Amino acid sequence: MGVDVTITGIASPGSRRRTRIDLQVKCTSQKLLVSDFVKIPLEIKNYDELRNDNPDDDPLLLVVVLVPDLQEDWLQQSETELCLKRCAYWVSIRGQPPTENQTTVTVYLPRENVFSVEVLQALMQRIARGEPI
Repeated sequence: MGVDVTITGIASPGSRRRTRIDLQVKCTSQKLLVSDFVKIPLEIKNYDELRNDNPDDDPLLLVVVLVPDLQEDWLQQSETELCLKRCAYWVSIRGQPPTENQTTVTVYLPRENVFSVEVLQALMQRIARGEPI
């Protein structure tokens, strides 16, 4: 399956139960921002992996990281800070219908779905409670 990153954590303080989420990550400097969305073309294979709705599988999210055009502008680091330029967005397309496209399908990530520490914590809590993402 197309998993680039797996994040695990304890469901709640004092618990021994682990919570897990899988991510398929795309990084691009392409101009993908359109009004309220980030739009990205995905290969059909990736789309099908992400839309898998098997309840026994861990949630699999698409995370798109937008970076500046020049690689040397992506990151600034010093002894006091680590600054990554631009932003990451996430979406779950679990349960979406198959496509009739042959090569790619465009997926739209809401720009309000910024992939932040707080969002990751909230997603992990939802998973721990058995809620869908």
